[in-house]
Amino acid sequence: MTRYAVAPLEQIEELTDGREPFRPVRHHFGITSFGVNAWTAREVGDRIINEHDESGPNGDEELYLVVRGRARFELDGDRVAAATGTFIYAPPGVKRTAFAEEPETTVISLGGTPGQAYEADGWELWAPVSPLYTAGRYAEAADRGRRLVEAHPQYAGLLYNLACCESLAGRTADAVEHLGLAIERSEHCRSYAKEDSDFEPIRDEPTFTALMREG
Repeated sequence: MTRYAVAPLEQIEELTDGREPFRPVRHHFGITSFGVNAWTAREVGDRIINEHDESGPNGDEELYLVVRGRARFELDGDRVAAATGTFIYAPPGVKRTAFAEEPETTVISLGGTPGQAYEADGWELWAPVSPLYTAGRYAEAADRGRRLVEAHPQYAGLLYNLACCESLAGRTADAVEHLGLAIERSEHCRSYAKEDSDFEPIRDEPTFTALMREG
């Protein structure tokens, strides 16, 4: 029985949420102990890494490695040149983004939350659905999200995002059911839901308030 796996980068399906295309390396190999993905910019000046700071209570520390081409990272306002072979480390709270300075520049990113065991939530698979959510097409996003959940029921993040879309689409019973399943897989989902405006349409529903009281 084979105990290892090998895949050229180009064999991993490329996904996008409408911003930067990436390849879900962690999901492709079924890795469960750390997050890892590959991001590629087609043209000079394209953004490779979305601007973010991981400043939340479960913010990740991230390590980036330029494996092809040349990138310019911006870290808390500082510009850092990164040629092939350069590592960039960004702890939680540091605002970060990166741009390509050569065509086909590729960056590998690895991340995890300090002091916590890694929880794979499947955000990579949700990325193609995000444009529907952003456009307010919640019913369509929920329909696509349900198919994702049926194919990958292990991911709390998929269930949570599906519940958000169902709440906004007026599918109260479905939203509560899927949020409950998300919480079963990750207790973090309960605390997220308490503050998430996506659940305002169902916040006064007895079944939702019961979920918030449990645990």
